[in-house]
Amino acid sequence: MPCRAARRLHHALGRRGEFLLIIGIGKTCWGVSFLVTPPDPDGLQLLTHWCSLRHWSWLWIVAGLITAGSSLLRVGRDRVGFIAALIPPTVWAVAYLSAAVSGQYSRGAFVALWYCTSHVGVILWASAVPEHSIPPAPRRARKGKAP
Repeated sequence: MPCRAARRLHHALGRRGEFLLIIGIGKTCWGVSFLVTPPDPDGLQLLTHWCSLRHWSWLWIVAGLITAGSSLLRVGRDRVGFIAALIPPTVWAVAYLSAAVSGQYSRGAFVALWYCTSHVGVILWASAVPEHSIPPAPRRARKGKAP
């Protein structure tokens, strides 16, 4: 039974929906981790100037829930999920880059680049992938029979 349910979910979500569901759950969990045990705020002074990381955790949580919820929408209507997925890592990348430029956090440029490539870049790539970009494989004729 679990395999049948997984196949049904795979068919209902499609590739884009599966991606949105996975990163939506990940972003939500990341945000909850800031509530449970706030990390060291090194490099995030631009954000902590306005409020604590516990407050910023809600950016990740809300974006994650919107992203995961958008996994159930049709291709084309799922755009809001990809936009929501982009916001938290973009904000974090800007904060780390700001800290690097101001000299507050020497690793900031590397962390910003990591957010830009492994988060923002991957999300942008996934948003551009059509749901059915791979044509079906041609049917093979059985031995001894012509197609």
